[in-house]
Amino acid sequence: MSDAHLREEICRIGRSLFERGYVHATAGNISVRLDDGFLITPTDACLGHLDPGRLARLDANLRQLHGDLASKTIALHARIYGAARNFDAGTRCVIHTHSTHCVALTLDASEKELLPALTPYFVMKVGHVPVVPYHRPGAPEAAALVAQIIERYGTQGTPIRAVVLERLGPNVWHDTPAAAMAVLEELEETAKLRFMSRFLPQGTPAALSDAQINDLRRNFGARW
Repeated sequence: MSDAHLREEICRIGRSLFERGYVHATAGNISVRLDDGFLITPTDACLGHLDPGRLARLDANLRQLHGDLASKTIALHARIYGAARNFDAGTRCVIHTHSTHCVALTLDASEKELLPALTPYFVMKVGHVPVVPYHRPGAPEAAALVAQIIERYGTQGTPIRAVVLERLGPNVWHDTPAAAMAVLEELEETAKLRFMSRFLPQGTPAALSDAQINDLRRNFGARW
């Protein structure tokens, strides 16, 4: 994609997420990795009202070249790109939101992963989603820990496309903004199902069985 097309796509994705309630107020950010740097939404910007010309443009060393002031989470995004590309070389976009149901599930900090294998499309399209213990927004320690988690899962043969920061929300990544948005949508909708199921008479639903997951691996290359 050209620079202009990427800018328009970031704004389109931001507007879509905002209008459908996946982000609110000025929470969340979107970045794209370029061959020689990054584009990222500005700090404290509303994703529903982005201006393509005001997106922050940074060089490969995270020095800002033009646009409004870059979101402070660019350091985290850069660590994600650096780690994830070892397992998915085409990783080009990171989206961070404070999506309600994902955040709600992290309030039980005893869980190491946000969700079990509840649905086939969650297993196929998202995969494991580790929960990263709470750090203040923008903390460099969180960025380092996320990179370590990506490396650990990848070397175990289960590369991930998402983590959830405790009390802050998910970071997801893929090769295009549209593909990253699809991961986020599947993740938040599965979190919503898990949250809603707590109020059903039978309680928390069982995960897919190992046999069912293996079937998804054979037929669809599931990431579980």
